[in-house]
Amino acid sequence: MKRAATPRPIGAAPKGKRQSARTPSEPHAERRGARSQQTRFSSRLRAWGRHHRAMALDSLYRLVRHPVGNLLTMLAIAIALVLPAALWLTLDSAKLLDAELDESATLTVYLETTVDAAQSVRIEEAVIADEGVETTRIISAEQGMVEFQQSLGIEDTLAGLEDNPLPASIVIYPQSVEPAAMAQLAQRLEEFSGVDEVRVDLAWVERLRHLADLGRRVALALGVLFGCGVLLVVGNTIRLSVESRRREIEVVMLIGATHAFVRRPFLYSGAWYGVGGGLLALGLLAFGNHWLSMPVAALAASYGANFVLPQLDVTGSTILLSCSTLLGWLGAWLAVTRHLSSIRPR
Repeated sequence: MKRAATPRPIGAAPKGKRQSARTPSEPHAERRGARSQQTRFSSRLRAWGRHHRAMALDSLYRLVRHPVGNLLTMLAIAIALVLPAALWLTLDSAKLLDAELDESATLTVYLETTVDAAQSVRIEEAVIADEGVETTRIISAEQGMVEFQQSLGIEDTLAGLEDNPLPASIVIYPQSVEPAAMAQLAQRLEEFSGVDEVRVDLAWVERLRHLADLGRRVALALGVLFGCGVLLVVGNTIRLSVESRRREIEVVMLIGATHAFVRRPFLYSGAWYGVGGGLLALGLLAFGNHWLSMPVAALAASYGANFVLPQLDVTGSTILLSCSTLLGWLGAWLAVTRHLSSIRPR
């Protein structure tokens, strides 16, 4: 009896055909996986943005619901910001005064009494050729006597003098008002022929530099101290808010919420506190400027000066508001991070 032919086993060719039949579908699967992954990422990004927007609005709504207490907190932040900002404005006015004093920093070269007008002009040309000299102004002996009489108010007393005892002089405006540079320039000018003496008062320049350095250090110290005060105010307020919502936080963490998720609304609350405190600080600075401008102007006018209180411009206001917002956010982050570590869902 003839045996039935056994079926031919699946060879490489048929198997290869089946593989080749499946191969074209694999790139489509990869593309579908990439598209689904990209869709999931964009969905997560949109959800993340929606949650940030919702938390920002919710934290603002919670602040508006209790306006009195939150306004007092913002007022405390504003007071802490006003003092260093006012000192900053004072230093800006001192810088303007410093610039005016720098412009008035001069050296006076007194010529010998035997030098005539032509020689004075030649000496002035030699002086202005020095690299440390910016501009010069020559004062003749007659002009110097007139200015001296007018400054002392003794025109009639000196009118009877037969000879003018004052020499011609050259007023020099230096390139640099640094004490060392002015001292070197004075030393070079004393070597010129026909120069009797060079007068330069470096004491007030050095005092001015020391006062400016002291003001900058005081401003920095006060800024750091009051910045820490803002952190403490916001941190204490956010700590109380965290304690009042402790049960809610425990429930949310029990169902798997991360610390970043829980921390987000409190960070926005701290930022809103900073924004409110910054706006109140700007208002207090504007009110103080308006209140003090007239007395300060009257006092300056009594001394024959024209002084206007400086005020924050757009750049300064933006810096102050940004710093207050950042300090509020940082204070909230420190407070929430510290207290979240002690909360354990039960």
